[in-house]
Amino acid sequence: MDKSKVQRLTKQRQVILETMKELGGHPTADEIYVEVKKKLPDISLGTVYRNLDVLSAAGFIKKIEPEHHQMRFDYNLHDHYHLTCIRCHKIEDIEIPTPDDPMEVLSRSVGSLSKYGIFGHRLEFFGLCSECRKKGKRLDDILNE
Repeated sequence: MDKSKVQRLTKQRQVILETMKELGGHPTADEIYVEVKKKLPDISLGTVYRNLDVLSAAGFIKKIEPEHHQMRFDYNLHDHYHLTCIRCHKIEDIEIPTPDDPMEVLSRSVGSLSKYGIFGHRLEFFGLCSECRKKGKRLDDILNE
């Protein structure tokens, strides 16, 4: 975390971070706002969005920019991958042990084969979560919605 990039860790930012930790998972800004508003009734949605951007830029949280309708945020800063349900858009973490991580090998290879300095990568898996599968959802159903 690069605290020098944050003007200061304000009360609002502290509450947002605490709330994200309590919520776990990958909440949307709207979900974070609903919970933060319980602790800070005068806070606006715009203030939550701005503070999430500041906290993300400073490395306190990660911004997840999936291809679906809402941006989400991740309190877990350790290297990990995501599984996204194409039906309900729930995101779950998947940990791949570092020695077995094929993406790490790929990152090193791309760095060796190109003139780029590789600083990271992003990989997201898509599928149907167990809850949507229990509801009898199939890929054909989702594509035809």
